[in-house]
Amino acid sequence: MDQQTVHEYLVNKPLVKVTQPFSKEVDVYKVNHKMFATLALGNDENNDANGEPIWWLNLKCDPDEALALRDMFTAVIPGYHMNKRLWNTIILDGTIPQNEIKRMIDNSFDLVVDNMPEKDKKIIAAHL
Repeated sequence: MDQQTVHEYLVNKPLVKVTQPFSKEVDVYKVNHKMFATLALGNDENNDANGEPIWWLNLKCDPDEALALRDMFTAVIPGYHMNKRLWNTIILDGTIPQNEIKRMIDNSFDLVVDNMPEKDKKIIAAHL
């Protein structure tokens, strides 16, 4: 998945807002004011074969699954600038299948929503 496809998938989740509290180069995706993803350009040394920058996606994750995903995919690393136990960084270099990235996004969204008060969960569920 490329940056644009990931962005579209993220913003099509119910009640998602995009903010840039850290800098204009980092999009932060929130549901009900709670962050579930960030999307930013990777480090300077992370360019594709054409010299184009590779985007990095931070997602919340169950701690056990976070470790398993890091073992399965070289493009999944501990969360960059995040709690490394609860967040993974997905390097969008084309090595992870699109459906797997969508599954990780869905899990991150669900983890955040599951920790909300019941009334907020119902409002979000009504938009699914």
